[in-house]
Order: sequence, then C-alpha cells, then structure tokens
Amino acid sequence: MNIPFKHQMKRLSILLAPILLALTLVTPSAFAKVPDFNGGILDEYMYEEVFFLAGYPLKFTGKATVTEKESKNQLTSTYKFTLTSEHGDKLTRNVVYVSDLKNYETKGQTTSNTIVKSYTEKIAMADKSTYTLDDYRFSQSSVIDNRPATDYYSGNVIARKIYLKSSKVGKTTLNDKITVYMTGRDVGYKNFWGSTDTQFVDYEIETPEGTAFVTSKVSDSKSRVLEYEPHTPTLSSFVGGHAVISSSNMISEYTYNIPFRNLYDSGPTIGNFYLNKEKAPKIERLIVPKFRDIANHWSKPNIEKLYSLGIFDESSNFFSPDAAMKKDQFTISVAKAVDLRVLEEKTTKKNTVKKPLFEDLDPKDPNYGYIESALNKSIVSPVNAKKFGAKDSITRAQAATIIVRSLGLESRAPSPGYKTHFIDDNKIPKEAKDSIYVASELGLIEPDKKNRINANEVLTRGKASQLLVRYLNFLESDLKQNYRDDMLYFN
Repeated sequence: MNIPFKHQMKRLSILLAPILLALTLVTPSAFAKVPDFNGGILDEYMYEEVFFLAGYPLKFTGKATVTEKESKNQLTSTYKFTLTSEHGDKLTRNVVYVSDLKNYETKGQTTSNTIVKSYTEKIAMADKSTYTLDDYRFSQSSVIDNRPATDYYSGNVIARKIYLKSSKVGKTTLNDKITVYMTGRDVGYKNFWGSTDTQFVDYEIETPEGTAFVTSKVSDSKSRVLEYEPHTPTLSSFVGGHAVISSSNMISEYTYNIPFRNLYDSGPTIGNFYLNKEKAPKIERLIVPKFRDIANHWSKPNIEKLYSLGIFDESSNFFSPDAAMKKDQFTISVAKAVDLRVLEEKTTKKNTVKKPLFEDLDPKDPNYGYIESALNKSIVSPVNAKKFGAKDSITRAQAATIIVRSLGLESRAPSPGYKTHFIDDNKIPKEAKDSIYVASELGLIEPDKKNRINANEVLTRGKASQLLVRYLNFLESDLKQNYRDDMLYFN
C-alpha cells in the first residue's frame, strides 16, 4: 500500500538521526558509486535513466560527469548530465552537493551530513512542453564503520523537488506545478578486492492529473577476481599462472504505478523498467610460482594463488606446506591480503632508530610495518607486554580470531553464554569463541567429519593457505552477493 509521502516526511525526519546513511558521496570514485539519486546507471561511454514526470516512462541517454573535491573535512560532489531521448526530448541537469565529514578515530567510524549547494535542471520535450526544476530540498546523513579489511556503510536520504511545467494547448500557455517527494536508503561496503553500493529510492510524484509512485533500485559493483590462466606449450618452464580480472557493472530496476497514464499514451499503468551496463574489464597477469615441493599437495592451488598475489614472498624453491604456520607469517599474510596500509613513521632526526614494539620483532624487517599496523588496529594480540610471539606456531583459533577481527564482525556472535554446535565446544578458548562462531557461520572454517572444530590445532602452512584463500573469496564474492543480489532480489 502506498502511504502518502507528506505523512511520512515528519516521521522520517525523526528517524533520520539514529538511522544514518553512508551514501556513495563519501565513497572514493575508485570504489562503486551510484550516480546521483535518479535511478540511473553509467559506464565509461554512456549514462541512462528513466524519466516519469511526463506521465509515462521515458528513457534518456547521454553523457554524465562526476567530480569530487575534498578539503578540510568537506567533500564537494558535482554532477553534470546532458541527455536525450529517442524522440528528441532533451534533459540537462547540474547539481552540486556538499558533505560535511566527521571522523571518530577512537570509534573507527566516519559520519557525513550532505545538503544540495546548487542545482539547475530543465527538460525540453519534443512537443514544446518544458519542465524546470524550481526548488530542491535535500538532506542526507551517513555513517561508515571503518574496519581494517572492509568498510561497511548504511543509512537514509530525504528530499523534495518542485518542477514548473509549461505547455501549450492551441494558443494558450498552461503552467502547472509538479512536486516530487523522495525517500531513500543506501547500503554498501568497500575493500581492496571489491565494493558494492546499493541504493533504494521511493518517489511520490504529485501532478494536477493525479499522483504517481515510482521506486528505483540501483546497484553498482566493482570486483577483482583471481583466475587461473593455463599455459599450453609443452616445452615451457611453467604450466600456467594467475591473473587478476577487474570488472564493474551497474544494474537498475524501476517499478512504477501511474494511474493516469492513459491520458498520455496506451501503455500499462503498472510496470517495470530495467537498465544494465558493464564496463570493459581489465586484466593483470601475476608472477608464476615455482615451488618444487607442492606438486602433489592438496593445497597447491591455494599456495600458488597467494604467492602470485605477493601475499607469500618466499625466495626459496621450497614452501614446506606441512610445516607449522608461524604467527608473524600469518599476520603479515592477512595484512597483505587486504592491502592494509603500513603506518608512516614520523621522525625528527634522519638517523633515528625505530624501537620495536616487542622484543621479538625487528623494525628492519621489510614486513615489520604490516605487523605494526595489525597491532595498532587490534587485529592481533601479543603474548604479553614484552613478547609478540612472532615465531610461535599459530592455532586455528588464533588464525580465525585475526581474520574475524580484520572484518570487524566479532560482535555478530550471540550474547555470552552460548554454545556452538561443535562436539568439542568446551575446548574452544574463551577469548576465541566469538571468532570461531562467526568464522564458521561465514564458511571460513569447517569442522571435521566428527563435527570437531579443533580450535587448538596448529595450522600447517597448507591449511593456513586454504583459510586465507577462503578469506579472499569472502571479500571478493560473498560480500557482493549479500550487498547486491540479496538486497535487490530478496529485500
């Protein structure tokens, strides 16, 4: 049932404060970003959207440009559209939004409040009628939860547009007002391996002929997927390698209900309109691993993927897949897998020697910065005040804890006092129980055939490789499935 928007305005303004939205305006352009709030989509070549003010769905296509500039915690986003329809109708729109950003470093979150700074929009129809945007009121508030491996965001937007319509009947010029009320919400994530921005907007269009209702669902997704590329010549030093395929696609669905459509054409009053665009993919070949001791090992595909990506950087021709994975090695691998930024040190003297955080860490090690960042972001914990435990063999519970903390999902476990469904639940370390539960729910770890999770088992390098590849798959594919397909098709 369609509830009149005017009655929702007051209620939504009250709800807006606690239900914040991280709209794409605070997302860098390198990540997925739905353009503006009109249900449109674009690729490198063309932009498309559907226009409803004329009393029927009309597709416009053309050029769209988006520019962003951030200065002193303020982001300015400029949208410019020059569009036409197949009937010769023309649409021009220029909008500038300003977002005030506030970073809560101790909480690991960023909020944004956005307003419209300036706007112009005019639609010139082939029948000489025109629609001119006379007033635009816009309010958007957002929050991003900045986690080490992935940023998550969600929230709401509310707006009102007033158009002046001018048309001629014979020699008489008619002037009408059309008011469009908008409410929307946006959810998404962004990480090194991909990003998805999914936007829902409801439009209530009040015209002299009646009220129309339109809903747009748009999702922009960018992903980087690792694929194996075989090398077929038999006389070669290698048999195949991996490549990273970067792809991007945007999909949109409009659902409309225009009771008075028969005043303009004979089309259906209720229907759907679909748009879909894909950008040209990019491919990047990776280095070829040449370990001599993994040819028949069950985890060979996992090891080769991680080496090709630079997550493992062994210089030896022997990987030792059945040897124990060390704590420092696993921590570095997780940090590299998500492109965890190494903290920049600030020195006052050129020859200042950096003091190690713990006695068993060496600041001169080229990978020291990854461990330091992981410690500062609370992904990993030291053994005690003096020792990190760098060369300790890592257990399954410890590895799961590092991964789940990097995702920021440890709080998704039930309230304390619960039991997992594993028969060795009583052997799970108390400090790792939430992470074991979440990792299991995400499909990152699985019990053995006897339903034992074996939390205290030392991970071999082969098993650690399997866990890390599952972690990458979660970042590449599972989040995209949840934030796009599940939201669009099951919401």
